[in-house]
Amino acid sequence: MKTLLSLIAVTIFLFVTTLNAQQQYTVDGKQYSLLTEIEGPLTLLWNTIDGEYRYFSKKGNDILELRNSKVDGKYQEDYKETLRTQTQDHPTGLAKVNFTRPSLASFFVAYNKAADPNFKHESPSVQLKTRLGAFAGVSNSVFTINPTNALSPVLGIDFEIVDESKLKRHSMVVRFKQTLENSNTNYSSSQFSLNYRFKFVKSSKLDVFINTKFVAYTYIKNESTSGGSFQAPIAFGLGADYAVGNGYITFCYNDIVGLGIENVDGNFPVDFTLGYKFKL
Repeated sequence: MKTLLSLIAVTIFLFVTTLNAQQQYTVDGKQYSLLTEIEGPLTLLWNTIDGEYRYFSKKGNDILELRNSKVDGKYQEDYKETLRTQTQDHPTGLAKVNFTRPSLASFFVAYNKAADPNFKHESPSVQLKTRLGAFAGVSNSVFTINPTNALSPVLGIDFEIVDESKLKRHSMVVRFKQTLENSNTNYSSSQFSLNYRFKFVKSSKLDVFINTKFVAYTYIKNESTSGGSFQAPIAFGLGADYAVGNGYITFCYNDIVGLGIENVDGNFPVDFTLGYKFKL
């Protein structure tokens, strides 16, 4: 267990130290904490604010928000006129610029190269972000002995690592899950696990994912025995993250099926958790 805890601590340290620094900017009298995507004669700033992607263009001391308003179900592409005004000194094609971070970044790079022959930009191979959350729920612990199919309360913590540059649909999660005793059983367990998530639905407000638990250390305590062991359960579940405030409401249906571990009593899996995680 000490080895696993050391691995988790080192992993957390390495990824936290790679976080992009945010700076405070005033735009139209309001304060925003923004990230720098492209820096040059024309600087692209952005962040997710109230669950929505917001983009800003900075030229000199002037910062303008890039908008894409919707009227009668049709996007107006206001951002193109804003960029056209800011880049009149070196006109750059806007026809194919979409209101997405990669497309806007490509436009900013093209303009900056035209405006400054010495401008250089290298696309980052990764852009790591982290999220930390807590959850609670119930489980019938189908991968342990549970002849009465009793439900037990569970609670725990998730630490998620995501790459918002190249692998937006993928993330890794370090999870601690505590299963508590209930009135019908003396069983309880503590588990650390490493999980991979593939987000087959991804938008600015909602992510829906498949969770794969591929390695776990579980310490079990009951009437007759206690002890811990490492496992490679290859257990699959489903989940969803819904953006609210500076994070996500997260719901998971865990351990629906396991390939490397047995459903001991053949019970139908009931393992639901609900929580909230913050963007760090």
